[in-house]
Amino acid sequence: MDVVIIGAGGHGRVVLDILLTSKHYHVKGFLDGNKALHGQYVDGYPVLGDVTLLNELRSRGISGAIVAIGDNPTRKFYASVVGNHGIELVNAIHPTAALSHTVEIGSNVVIAAGAMVCPHVKVSDSAILNTGCIVEHECTVGQAAHICPGTKLAGHVTVGPAAFVGIGAVVIQGLTIGQGAVVGAGSVVLRDVPPFTTCVGQPARVVKYRPPAGPAVGQTSASSTGQQRLIGTTA
Repeated sequence: MDVVIIGAGGHGRVVLDILLTSKHYHVKGFLDGNKALHGQYVDGYPVLGDVTLLNELRSRGISGAIVAIGDNPTRKFYASVVGNHGIELVNAIHPTAALSHTVEIGSNVVIAAGAMVCPHVKVSDSAILNTGCIVEHECTVGQAAHICPGTKLAGHVTVGPAAFVGIGAVVIQGLTIGQGAVVGAGSVVLRDVPPFTTCVGQPARVVKYRPPAGPAVGQTSASSTGQQRLIGTTA
């Protein structure tokens, strides 16, 4: 299948590497909202334009896409844009990732090099399981959530939609990270994290409440921030 990558920033480069290594798809280039990148090349692949080209690209035989934008609500928003154009959202799974045969994976999912995903894990649409993370048995990773490099989730952890679990964080078994919550890098989470809060430390404690900027990630509209942000401005 011929595919394009939406987002030509740092995360887009990671996704490109995964797709090239896995050899499941033929990458035809990037789409990005940054006009300064149009006509340029990123790691040898052209930036063709922005998402307004999707219909034209479909008529040219490009039938798949993946959204490679680090910001969670923005990634979810552009996944819905792709779906509305009748283009299939594909996954990027690195061949060195270790996945149980019982893992359930949605669409537009990125699973990076060295990730370990254990039995009966559920990975929802547009989630990222980043480099070297461990997601233990019977965890649920919500829609457009991001599990950062080196993070360790013990068994039966639930990560809510659009939540962000920072690099190297540890979450003990059976806990819930609420929708839109942020777990700081290196934190050790010993209790549930409420939605739309930020927690940091060892043990982690809530230091900030961030009210949602717009409709929930599970809804069809993007947040006001996501609608205004150009593709490619986040890693």
